[in-house]
Amino acid sequence: MAKIKIGVIRGGPSLEYEISLLSGESVINNLPRGKYDITDILWTKDGIFHENGFAKRPAQILKKLDLVFNALHGEYGEDGRIQQIFELNSIPYTGSGIFASAVAMKKHLALNALEKRNIKMPRSIIVSKGDDLEARVSEICKTLFPWWVIKPASRGSSVGVTIAKSEKEILAGLKVALKLDKKAIAQEHIKGKEATCAVLENFRGQKYYALPIIEIVPPKGKFFNYEVKYDGSTKEICPGRFSEKTALEIKNISILAHEALGLRHYSRSDFIVSPRGIFFLETNTLPGLTSQSLLPKAAQAAGLPFPLLLDHIASLAIRGA
Repeated sequence: MAKIKIGVIRGGPSLEYEISLLSGESVINNLPRGKYDITDILWTKDGIFHENGFAKRPAQILKKLDLVFNALHGEYGEDGRIQQIFELNSIPYTGSGIFASAVAMKKHLALNALEKRNIKMPRSIIVSKGDDLEARVSEICKTLFPWWVIKPASRGSSVGVTIAKSEKEILAGLKVALKLDKKAIAQEHIKGKEATCAVLENFRGQKYYALPIIEIVPPKGKFFNYEVKYDGSTKEICPGRFSEKTALEIKNISILAHEALGLRHYSRSDFIVSPRGIFFLETNTLPGLTSQSLLPKAAQAAGLPFPLLLDHIASLAIRGA
């Protein structure tokens, strides 16, 4: 039986370029070799596509393949733009489609969509480039309880996120976020346990299967930012130390978010569990697939080894599920 020709795309002109390289390398090393003929597609920071080290146009690469495994992260990879290239070339690909990716990547649009489903979220204020920042800082202080979380509207891996404890820090955080994006989000900071829950489609007889919840314990005095996500200093406990009722609610919300945003194949949603309740933060359409990443750890805890997880995701794409 002929092997399935699969391209693994990684890199991209994104702030998460290095993490995508690691995710892609991990996918390449763990896809079952007996089933897949693997092509390494490197998308450089300057926008050039390479097939196994040779620069080529996307169409030249894609026409040889049966499907693409999307191991990109951040802008261009998760916002619907690379998906447009795949669809223009009529190639199946893993992960969510164009529109769902674009909405989920723009946090303010995703929050608006999920608010209609009565999902509890931190109160938010959207700030745009060109706004009077001092006036917006005053509005944030008057409207939202301290502390405050300031972040770009369309970035992943906690890039550009600030925990502000004063008006001065809010202003500084907005300036950082608006250097990275046209819009920033200011939210009330919810104190509690951090949790994340991945959803996998068409697994164990369920259309949407919630994997075991991971409790995230950053180093003391820090939050789960870009640095501590990847330097090994954060404890990740799976399954998380939550009551059965809390765990079930987190799983149900994760499935609801996945479905409401029109996502496909897999996703991972982040939460804060506080005395005030369970607060939804955001959903990641292409969660990391490195050795340190949360999705593979949750799948392993559910009895699904990493190679079989990747095979399942690729199979969903090639079946058009």
